[in-house]
Amino acid sequence: MNRPAFLAGVATAPALSLAGLTRSFVQGGETIHVLRGVDLAIARGEIVALLGPSGSGKSTLLQAAGLLEGGYGGTIAIDGVACEGLDDRARTAMRRHRLGFVYQFHHLLPDFSALENVILPQLIAGQAAGAARARAAELLAGLGLAHRLSHRPAQLSGGEQQRVAVARALANRPVLVLADEPTGNLDEATADRVLEAFLALVRGEGAAALIATHNRSLAARADRVARLHEGRLEEADHGLETGI
Repeated sequence: MNRPAFLAGVATAPALSLAGLTRSFVQGGETIHVLRGVDLAIARGEIVALLGPSGSGKSTLLQAAGLLEGGYGGTIAIDGVACEGLDDRARTAMRRHRLGFVYQFHHLLPDFSALENVILPQLIAGQAAGAARARAAELLAGLGLAHRLSHRPAQLSGGEQQRVAVARALANRPVLVLADEPTGNLDEATADRVLEAFLALVRGEGAAALIATHNRSLAARADRVARLHEGRLEEADHGLETGI
């Protein structure tokens, strides 16, 4: 797989490092401060649950960490690479090679099979077709979908679709996975199964994860919990004590 030289990173660096992160919006002539100097470091292999009420800025924080839009103050480093000065092409390369994304809705390509949905991001990243196919099949099998490789999204249950989305997020071996309510669109029993598979795969791959969630079970299983409150990040012992 061809990776730009600047993606080499620093071996001992955190998967994600945010320092003094700020984000403000002007609405109706009034300035709204969503993030007020957020500091956060996530080590490689660490899973952090991000909590906070709706509108607290969880998605804004994930968008910043995912290099999805500008307008932020402070610094963002991914795998030891400072990102605030990167141009659009370099930011795209960083997302492609170092980041994985899982959303509340799976956003799978409807005309492609489960296997093809996981192969495609690897091909875009420069992986050879045979290796991409083998990697996709391995990930999906690990998520209990070995018998569903040729099925299109419409032929899969909601939980199966989300597991395909998880496999897609891990396909390029990212150092950091960003997940925004990854089980929020599933019933409780299905959400628990997807969660178990998701966390097992992330840990098995040695990736870090920052997961915005209201799911108590997920928060309890994370290595660490952080809560957004009035634009600032607060550490908490575990999810059940943070006012989910």
